[in-house]
Amino acid sequence: MTRKRILVTGGAGFLGSYLCEALLGQGHDVLCVDNFFTGSRDNVLHLLDDHRFELMRHDVTFPLYVEVDEIYNLACPASPIHYQFDPVQTVKTNVHGAINVLGLAKRTRARVFQASTSEVYGDPAVHPQPETYRGSVSPIGPRACYDEGKRCAETLFFDYHRQYGVDIRIARIFNTYGPRMNLNDGRVVSNFIVQALKGEPVTLYGDGSQTRSFCYVDDLIDGIVRLVQSPDVIGPINIGNPAEFTVRQLAEMVIEMTNSTSRIEYRPLPQDDPLQRQPDITRARMQLGWQPRVALRDGLARTIEHFEGKLNSASQRIYRPLIPQTSMPLPVANSLALQG
Repeated sequence: MTRKRILVTGGAGFLGSYLCEALLGQGHDVLCVDNFFTGSRDNVLHLLDDHRFELMRHDVTFPLYVEVDEIYNLACPASPIHYQFDPVQTVKTNVHGAINVLGLAKRTRARVFQASTSEVYGDPAVHPQPETYRGSVSPIGPRACYDEGKRCAETLFFDYHRQYGVDIRIARIFNTYGPRMNLNDGRVVSNFIVQALKGEPVTLYGDGSQTRSFCYVDDLIDGIVRLVQSPDVIGPINIGNPAEFTVRQLAEMVIEMTNSTSRIEYRPLPQDDPLQRQPDITRARMQLGWQPRVALRDGLARTIEHFEGKLNSASQRIYRPLIPQTSMPLPVANSLALQG
C-alpha cells in the first residue's frame, strides 16, 4: 500500500481517534484536525509521540490550506445534547465544513470521505432501512440541524462529484458505541452505563419499545476504511450492526452486566425521535465484504470497563486548595478576600 498523507477532521473525537489509529497502523501519515468542542486531546494523547501523527486545532467551517492525499470528514457533534446546544453552528459545520473539505479535495485531487448518518432516514416508514430509502425527516424540528445538515452534505458531495469529478465516498453510520465515549455523551449506551454504574435511575424516553441497532466501534472503523480504500464504491453505504434491540432490552442488559441496583424510569419521548432504526447492510456485505463481528454483549463488556475506569478516576481526584495550608494565621486582608 502506498504511504499517504491523510487528513481526519474531527480526529480527536470518539470515532475519529480510532480512525487515526487505524490509518497510522497501515503506515500512513495522519493530520488530525479538531476544534475540541466534543473531541478531546486525551483521545489521541497516546498518538502524539508518533512522528507520523500531527494534531491541529481548527474549525472546519473555515478553509484549511494543507496538502493531503486523502480526507476523512468526521467533524460534527453527533449526540443530540451536543448538536442541539448550538444548532446554527451544527448546520454550519455540516454544510460549510463539507464545502471546505470538498474544495480542498478538488484542489489537491484527494479522495474525500463523508461521515453521514442513519439520521438522514428520519423516523422511517421503511424497515430495515436500505440506502435507496429517501427518508422521512422534519426540516423544521429540533433535530433538523443535524439531520438536514447531513442530508445537505450528501447533496454537496454528489454535486462536487458530478460537476467537478471529485473522488467521493459516503457512509451512513448507525448507532456506534465503545470506549472513549464521553461521560456526558448523551447517547443511549453511555447514558445507561453511567447511570447504572452510579446506581441512578436508568432513564428511558417513551415506553422503551423503540428499537436501535448498536455497532461496536472497531467494526465501524473497519467498514469505513474498507469503503474509502475500495477502488470504485462511492456509496452511500450503510455501516452498522443489523442486530435490532429495543431500548428497554438494552437498559435491562446494562443493569444486569453492571450488577446495578438502578431501576428504570420512564420519561416523555423527545420530538422527532425515531421509533425504529435498523440498517440494511446488503450493499456493505456484497460490495465491501464487510459485516460486523462484535456481539452487543461483548462490546458492552469492554465499554462498561472503560466507563468504570473513568468514573473511578474522577472519584479519586484530589482537589487541593488554592492557598497552601499553614499553621500561621492568614493576614486580615487575605481573610476578607476569601470571604468575598
